[in-house]
Amino acid sequence: MSNLTGFEIRANLLSQAEGILYSNIEREIQAVQEHNMNNPEDIKPIPVKKISAAAVISLARKLNEFVIEK
Repeated sequence: MSNLTGFEIRANLLSQAEGILYSNIEREIQAVQEHNMNNPEDIKPIPVKKISAAAVISLARKLNEFVIEK
């Protein structure tokens, strides 16, 4: 079992949150691409999204709430 500092735990949660948000965007893009390949008569634009620091921090806080739950 490793003993992480509070800073390391927060850094890990931020990294996980960022990865989750990027994965969600990738899945959304893949779904639109799949739709466009299967429905050439109904082409949808590929979504362009940015991840804000506030969104990463908000999700990291939610993850931390789960971690500290008893």
